[in-house]
Amino acid sequence: MKLVSFDIFRTLGFPGTTILKPEQFLAHKALLREADWVLFPEYWQLNALTYGLKCRVFPSVASYHIGHDKVEMTRAFQTVAPEHTPWTLIEANGPDEQQAVWDAMVLPFVAKLPKASMGEGVWLIENRADWRRYCEQTSVLYAQEYLPIDRDARVVIVGDRVVSAYWRTQADQGFYNNVSRGGRIDNGTVPSVVTDLALRLARGLGVDHAGFDIALVEGHPYVLEFNRLFGNQGLGKGSELKTAILEYLQQHAEPEDPDGPAGPTPFWPVAV
Repeated sequence: MKLVSFDIFRTLGFPGTTILKPEQFLAHKALLREADWVLFPEYWQLNALTYGLKCRVFPSVASYHIGHDKVEMTRAFQTVAPEHTPWTLIEANGPDEQQAVWDAMVLPFVAKLPKASMGEGVWLIENRADWRRYCEQTSVLYAQEYLPIDRDARVVIVGDRVVSAYWRTQADQGFYNNVSRGGRIDNGTVPSVVTDLALRLARGLGVDHAGFDIALVEGHPYVLEFNRLFGNQGLGKGSELKTAILEYLQQHAEPEDPDGPAGPTPFWPVAV
């Protein structure tokens, strides 16, 4: 395979891979057109690569578009798995909307900024002052029911396969499970009801590289979000992830023919 990567760290040791700097991609259009796969471009490159140069990118376009914004992500979850999506209100940020959301939610509840990661931009709203401070920071209101959990599961998906699944336990200060915010990794068994939900979401949405965060409440799984570029703290040496990606790329190196294999040319009667 001919591979071009824009992320040297995530593709370290990938055979047959040319590394490019994202800002220089227009100087290498011929190389990009000839590549079997273009790996880990920046979000701002996506349209130019896929629509302009007709490149096949990994992660998938859906992984980028859905994973780029928590509002769009939640709406996608509500479409394919509403029973596994925490109750969420999304509104434009105006005085009337602020009051309506506040009146509808039960304390405590969670508020999020649409574009944030690693636990940043997530607020625990316990009183009106918390809500006012949150509303001052965002143009879109995103309010979600609080789930009574002390951990969530991170399920790493590549293609149609679960590469890794582990728990992230709550930080000492409470609320946050993200390792970057003080959460801890627990390698205890993650039940199949959790990994099955991650696979269902990945398949249903066309997401082929993601770390899904899923909470378990009285045996029922709820999806919180997914990260297209997830951390590697729970992946050991990461060799299993590398192998899974390379196997997936090799298996899908040739675009699928939507009409199936070509058959013999049919014989059509000719009018005379």
